[in-house]
Amino acid sequence: MSISLAGKKALVTGGTRGIGRGIVLALAAAGADVVTCYRSEGEHVESLARELKELPGEHHLVRADVSVPADIDRLIEECQVRLGGLDIVVNNAGVISHVPFDKLEAGEWARVLDTNLTAAYLVIQKSLPLFGDSASVINVGSRVATVGIPLRAHYTAAKAGLAGLTRSLCKELGPRGIRINVVAPGVIATEAELTPEILAKYESMTALRRLGRTDEIAGAVLFLASDLSGYITGETINVDGGI
Repeated sequence: MSISLAGKKALVTGGTRGIGRGIVLALAAAGADVVTCYRSEGEHVESLARELKELPGEHHLVRADVSVPADIDRLIEECQVRLGGLDIVVNNAGVISHVPFDKLEAGEWARVLDTNLTAAYLVIQKSLPLFGDSASVINVGSRVATVGIPLRAHYTAAKAGLAGLTRSLCKELGPRGIRINVVAPGVIATEAELTPEILAKYESMTALRRLGRTDEIAGAVLFLASDLSGYITGETINVDGGI
């Protein structure tokens, strides 16, 4: 059964690469009008613009760095002007680095927390006036939030915080008809190159013995964005192949 989001208005942060790109294209293909943002110019932006032109609906790409509050203000203003409102918000933008904890500097901690967690808080808060009687917010988390991983204390903390934010907001925003959930990917095949050794290691960690695909994350997002999940809120859906 295909999912139709015809007439829905969506915002996806960080939507020109990897998982975000897959989500943008899936939402557009399902009939939603989509605004997405990116931090830097490049072929990844131009190629996505070309692909979106082949899909029905009104789609816009906006340059905005979600770690900068003023850029978030401008992004939400673009959604107001371009779409008139929002039904779906996907907080996907994120950064990651690998740093031993004893060498993790405060500036790098702040950079990762600001992009992965604080940006989601600001995007949701600023989007509230654009929501109608109902809306669906999907936060893209990570399976590491519950299992932890060395060298990524800052990233793990941010993703765990995202789950806590989601649980709190589902209670506070639920009376307004706003649902909020987390999709937590495992290891997903994207543009990033992996050595054969690392690839084999990651594949062996999963029950399905393979990496996930971006369209499989997008499928979970489509479900949570649609009326099929109308009684689901505050939940985390792990899309990890059985890690």
